[in-house]
Order: sequence, then structure tokens, then C-alpha cells
Amino acid sequence: MTSYPTPPFTRPALAPGILGAIVLMAGLALLDNNSGYYWIKIVVSVFALIVAVFAWQAKQWWWILVMAVIVVVWNPFWPLDLHGQFWVAGQFLAALGLIIAGVLIKVPNPDYKARK
Repeated sequence: MTSYPTPPFTRPALAPGILGAIVLMAGLALLDNNSGYYWIKIVVSVFALIVAVFAWQAKQWWWILVMAVIVVVWNPFWPLDLHGQFWVAGQFLAALGLIIAGVLIKVPNPDYKARK
């Protein structure tokens, strides 16, 4: 039992969103190394899928579309041949999308009891 009040919602997508953004930023160093960047693609795809599941639970369908784009572009199994400055900009946009989704996706807390 804690002395802190129970919040009315949780942000379960925040941790995978931030971790996915960190992996994307670290992956900038491996853009020229195909074998190393393969693992970056796997991790980013998994984190985007996790955020999409939390968006589904929160009934915020528009974030599922954003995460689906990230999963398709960063999938390691059918890779897209993207390179250059647009790919680097895509890395930053995907990281920003993961962080914003993590902050804005809110799932109602089942333990919350509204005070009357």
C-alpha cells in the first residue's frame, strides 16, 4: 500500500517508444554496416509493434497506422533499399513518432477509483 494516489491512466507505450527512439539514434552509426543495421531493424520493428499493441488497447487507432509504417519501412525480412539524406531524416521522424506516440497513448488504469 502506498501513500501516492492511483492515477486515472497509465502510459505503457512510453518505455518502448523511448527505447525504440534510442535504438534508432544509435542505429545512425551503423547505417553503412548492413549486418549491424539488420539488428537495429529487428529491434525497431519489435518496439513499434509493442507501441501499436498499446495503441490498440487505448483505442487510439491513428497511432496503429503510424507504427505500421515504421514496421514496414524498418522490417528486416523484406528490406527496402533506402539510403541518403532522406533515410537519415526518416530515422529522426520515426524516433519522433515513437516518442510522441509513447507520450500520448494513455490506457485507463483498472485500479483507479474516482473520488466522489
